[in-house]
Amino acid sequence: MKPTINKSKSLASQYSPVAIAVAMTIPTLGNLAFAQEDTVTEEQKFEAITVTATKRPQVIYEVPIALSAFDGDMLAEQGITDLTDVGKFVPNLNVTGFSAGHTSSVNPFIRGIGLQDHLITTDPGVSVYVDGVYLGRQVGQNWSLSNIERIEVLRGPQGTLYGRNSIGGAINIITKEPDQGDVTKVNTEFGTRGRVKADLFVNHGLSDSLAFNMNLSVNKRDGLGEFINVPDAEFDVGETEDVSGRISVKFEPTNDFRMVLTADANNGDGGLRPYNVLIDEVGSDRYAGGANGLGVALGNDDVVPDGYDMYDNATSTKEVTSVSNEARGISLTTEWDINEDYTAKLVASQRSSQYKAGLDDDGTIYALDHYPELGEADQTSIELQLNGYLNEYTDFVAGLYYFNEEGKNRQGADSSFDGGANLLELDQETTSKAAYINVRHDLTDELTVSGGLRYTEDEKEASANVFSALGTIYDQNDWDELTWELAANYTFENGMTGYATIQSGYQSGQYPARPYCLIGQFFAGGGFDDIDAAQAAVRANNCFTASENITATNYEVGVKGRVNDYFDVSIAVFNTEFEDLPYQVSRVSDSGFDTANLVVEQTSRGIELDTTFNYDNFSMMTSIGFMDVDVEEQDGFSPVAPLTPDLTLAIGPSYTFDLEGGASIRVRADYSYRSDMYGEPSSAPERMTELESRELVNFDVAYTPANEGYTLALYGRNVFDERYDNARLNTGDYILQILSNDASEFGVRFSTEF
Repeated sequence: MKPTINKSKSLASQYSPVAIAVAMTIPTLGNLAFAQEDTVTEEQKFEAITVTATKRPQVIYEVPIALSAFDGDMLAEQGITDLTDVGKFVPNLNVTGFSAGHTSSVNPFIRGIGLQDHLITTDPGVSVYVDGVYLGRQVGQNWSLSNIERIEVLRGPQGTLYGRNSIGGAINIITKEPDQGDVTKVNTEFGTRGRVKADLFVNHGLSDSLAFNMNLSVNKRDGLGEFINVPDAEFDVGETEDVSGRISVKFEPTNDFRMVLTADANNGDGGLRPYNVLIDEVGSDRYAGGANGLGVALGNDDVVPDGYDMYDNATSTKEVTSVSNEARGISLTTEWDINEDYTAKLVASQRSSQYKAGLDDDGTIYALDHYPELGEADQTSIELQLNGYLNEYTDFVAGLYYFNEEGKNRQGADSSFDGGANLLELDQETTSKAAYINVRHDLTDELTVSGGLRYTEDEKEASANVFSALGTIYDQNDWDELTWELAANYTFENGMTGYATIQSGYQSGQYPARPYCLIGQFFAGGGFDDIDAAQAAVRANNCFTASENITATNYEVGVKGRVNDYFDVSIAVFNTEFEDLPYQVSRVSDSGFDTANLVVEQTSRGIELDTTFNYDNFSMMTSIGFMDVDVEEQDGFSPVAPLTPDLTLAIGPSYTFDLEGGASIRVRADYSYRSDMYGEPSSAPERMTELESRELVNFDVAYTPANEGYTLALYGRNVFDERYDNARLNTGDYILQILSNDASEFGVRFSTEF
């Protein structure tokens, strides 16, 4: 079959200032490339990494969207151990983790869009896929980055090919598929902070038509603090222990038919994520003034008593000292080459995940506000694809998609607010159906156009119980949306590509995460004097209603490719408009810790640069992202996009020293910068939720003998021990300061293959 082409996104038919800037950038880089004496040969061009961002193999230069890709075999050298680390090296990407104090939580934010809450009624704005299977929930998954072929980060709305919940972008994790090669790989790490990590990977051909691979990973790291009032706590603050495994079997009886059956599982345990509670800075009547159910006046000294470190935790509630996560999944991928022009593909998956977590929000020995929590989700997805060639100049990909998720979150008898019992029962079932098509056509040898459509129908059935006297409140809603994209690619004489794209994205509406406003409405409707009337009033006009369709339209232009034999570059300029975007806003009300949706209109615009330089034994990667985000004013209040730095920067130089006899030493350093940002949608100085900028440095010094039988490396991660805030939230009574679990680490890494 012919090599596949590309499909993606949009033609810049509307001229924003951003589009004009890029329009001037493209010819400039094109001229720079033409100025080179030697143009890049076709063979050199296709040495670039191949990606499947458009659900077909394509050279990364040909994809008309902003895209970063990581080679799975290079992750350890860069200090990447999980998705949080990936967020340190991609323009305008910030990955944070703070959900319910869980150490496995992953919350990606791309171009000002992400996930602010983990509860089942809140969907992420950046989708995460593993081998084409969407992960509906990130808490409880804790995906292990072993046995990885590559990671792709797609920036901007991906509504046509990836559907809902990708209005900010998508992250693809592609694992290594079984083949006929016989190989065993062992990777180990031993380091400070009690790091013990071991990965075993085995690939083996069982017959001419049957092969399998499997990997087993164990990862352990000590904590940063102690639970000073729980002497029998099982784990320290921030301690992690994780075991994961994956097995894949590939059956290929003919050249035209293949099946891959994969099962994976992980179990994780550990201590509550490091955090701090700032009370004096707010000075509320309920906390600092003692106007709470316990009649106790609290201050910062109750959270971090004299003689203790801020990474210690003063809770006396054992139920919140530990966290756990568990996930199981099975998927079947079947491909059938119908003929030389058409291929059918079916991806079916069933996944389940659950977690235990929760915070003691007052952070003191007093049982005032603490919220132990359980959550679980079960999902089923089926995707049927057909792709191929309509003629010599036109290819396409089309598909049908089905997704169902049932999930719940629980806080119960061991949870308290204001010293009294606290109840939270959330349930939601989501069903999503979609049909899509994308077509690409070569107008000339140099110019290609593509376009796509996706129609999605979503249904959510949700319920909430926050007050036993009121009972469970139910609601149901339907949404549908047609998303689209248009794109044009032009290949310059030297092989570089300029593109222009318009693409739309969509997310179904969301229910409030913690609707404790229902309690106030219950009493306003008659309270205990007339329960039936109160329930009727709340059900008829309550705060547990879903938001409208969330839509995004992105205008983007860029240029990417190989400037010369040594230098690759990718530049993108974008302007993205979001409508009916809900921010999750949390506050302490008289009824409980309430989280409501603040619906806004947001515009994100910026520029992104990825470069790679290779000359002899020296290489250097660079990524820079700058972004300006405007959010529509709300009744005199000026919101900001949370957890979104306006400047991101990463630089990674590497040099290989050739030794006598054929051995080598490779030295690599990586620098990552994220500028100031806000932990919640408010930038008001008095709320004190600004997160200071952070600079992180990794290094890796690796020795490989002449026979390349093994690699022995010394590594350092966050070598200057930068301690930074992962998130901040001002509830009105206190500021919740979520601390990073990312302290410095030094160790030895050993890998071998046989």
